[in-house]
Amino acid sequence: MKWKAVRNLRLCTKDCLCLYVCPVGATDTEDSIIDVDKCTGCGDCAAACPSKAISMIPAEMPLPQEKKDEVLTGMRALLEAKSRERLLASALSEEGPDGKRRLMRALEKSFRLSGEDIAREAGFMLPQQEESLNLLESILDNPPQGFPEDSARAILSSFRKGDR
Repeated sequence: MKWKAVRNLRLCTKDCLCLYVCPVGATDTEDSIIDVDKCTGCGDCAAACPSKAISMIPAEMPLPQEKKDEVLTGMRALLEAKSRERLLASALSEEGPDGKRRLMRALEKSFRLSGEDIAREAGFMLPQQEESLNLLESILDNPPQGFPEDSARAILSSFRKGDR
């Protein structure tokens, strides 16, 4: 199986050891990108990374499994709940003492990340996948309050090349 390196920007501490061990110069800490066209999948950068920000993943990802209607319905309900919670935390972060505002901003981020995790587990996080595009279209038919419609339409138009 062929592998490629990917970097989790949230974990990267810019220790830059990957620069020195990559035999083909595929790592770039200036913009935190690993050039997948150069990457040979040797794994030297992942082994050297002290913050474990670099992982090796299959070069070709398997197609996601089909989702049952119950799973899709449950996932959408969870995403809508996280969206409502995020909106509430966002509104509450605008008022009150500083400690309350910081707590609400942290909760807002937590709800956003939870929603992303739910979507990723359901297999809808790669925008170029047909399932992701179909999900965005279905949500745009009846978007929950606070859903980023403009962003979703931009993603759809960039991957569907004007199909909509």
